[in-house]
Amino acid sequence: MSYYFSKILNISFEEAIGRVNDELKKEGFGILTEIDVRETLKKKLNVDFKKYKILGACNPPFAYQALQVEDKIGTMLPCNVIVQEASNGQVEVSAIDPVASMQAVENPALKEIAAEIRDKLKKVIDSL
Repeated sequence: MSYYFSKILNISFEEAIGRVNDELKKEGFGILTEIDVRETLKKKLNVDFKKYKILGACNPPFAYQALQVEDKIGTMLPCNVIVQEASNGQVEVSAIDPVASMQAVENPALKEIAAEIRDKLKKVIDSL
């Protein structure tokens, strides 16, 4: 089982970020964190890296449900979506598969919530 969904886009990196944000909003997600990996690696290690951002996406109603059935699930939140430069000027967008990431948690109620979130994140990626 793969732990992510992915799609290659033929648009600019900045346009990809905007489209990802728009599609996440349509599915009830907001961005809690945005990590610019390229900038961080340059600042901390003085190395050059491709454009790569990690977006910490959260769907508040589902996060609340998950926290109600598994109080330590916050260790696995938010759901990460990455936007990165790919070859030939393309951009790759990938999202975590929450069902795969939650396999270690033995809680049937959580698995149902993870499946619903997976469907929403898959829809986001497919809509790009």
